[in-house]
Amino acid sequence: MSQPKTRPAQRTESISAFSRRNFLSSSALMGAGLIMGSLPDRAHATSSEPTAKPAQARQGSQTMPTRKLGSMVVSALGAGCMSISANYGAAADKSQGIRTIREAHARGVTLFDTAEVYGPYTNEELVGEALAPVRNQVFIASKFGFDIQHGGLNSQPKHIRKVLEASLRRLRTDRIDLYYQHRVDPGVPIEDVAGTIQDLIKEGKVLHFGLSEASPSTIHQAHAIQPVTAVQTEYSVMNRDPEHNGVLDTCEELGIGFVPWGPIGMGYLTGTVSVNTHFDPKTDLRSTFERFTPENLANNWPFVEKLKAIADSKGATPSQIALAWLLAKKTWIVPIPGTRNINHLRENHGALEIQLTTTELSEMDKAMSGLRVYGGRMNSAQMDLVEPKA
Repeated sequence: MSQPKTRPAQRTESISAFSRRNFLSSSALMGAGLIMGSLPDRAHATSSEPTAKPAQARQGSQTMPTRKLGSMVVSALGAGCMSISANYGAAADKSQGIRTIREAHARGVTLFDTAEVYGPYTNEELVGEALAPVRNQVFIASKFGFDIQHGGLNSQPKHIRKVLEASLRRLRTDRIDLYYQHRVDPGVPIEDVAGTIQDLIKEGKVLHFGLSEASPSTIHQAHAIQPVTAVQTEYSVMNRDPEHNGVLDTCEELGIGFVPWGPIGMGYLTGTVSVNTHFDPKTDLRSTFERFTPENLANNWPFVEKLKAIADSKGATPSQIALAWLLAKKTWIVPIPGTRNINHLRENHGALEIQLTTTELSEMDKAMSGLRVYGGRMNSAQMDLVEPKA
């Protein structure tokens, strides 16, 4: 491929300002899915008012329908694996994490989402070990784009190749099925990133190319060089930015799949989070989010109330309705709820049994659109790494 081109770095100053320690502690690394491919579907925090799960919650089945992300045919729900290892409470016991991942596969999940920065590194190791016995039956999605050693972003071609080899070793595989650029790097032209991935696809080390938190213009530019299979961005009934900033329209125009992270509002939309829930600042990233202050937890409660009302009418749970809403939006949307709890995993899969009619979906859209969201979706350090929606 040609030598990397230069372009103005609109956000380079704020990105390079992170020291390695501040970069890690602010969890700017943990973005996509930043994170966020894989935010938890439940609060792994403490609360003085735990909420019991309805006894009649749908539990899902052992089979799962499929959907297309570009040319990839995957399970209609994926598995976000990040929260098993870090950032939303202390890491789960390794054996528990492996059991959860393998249970997801046993229930029909074929898309598993991780990244080198989750841990960092430990989540890829966990996913690799858990899926080794069934490697050829699943699709592993991982991500590159952060400089874990020095801080900031790094999508230089040489760096991509270096971190890919390390990810392959941790994942115990010879290829990554879907390789996302975790955050758009303003210091590296997207054409060079796409060209590098194209070369890696020719070498068989990567099978599909993805982008995370990218703008429509970047998606177009990348897709012109190497077809983009999937775009990953936060999307839920509480955060509907992709409907308004052109990202969903661009995906539909180009035939690109869409993978929402945080589909249950980082656990909030389950209804199990209250103003009394404590998020440990040492282990839980939500402690840095304005949306999770006690005041805003209370202010945003109408979203949960509306979900509960619909859930009650369908013998379901709020989280199942939140997932069913996403699944009803487009046939090329594949949410990746994260959990470390097998019961919650089964509950999430029950969303596939819920059919929202066109009228119900329209009424739900109207009701949710009339609600104000209090607090930003990420902290300021993380938002600095989200590409301007141009």
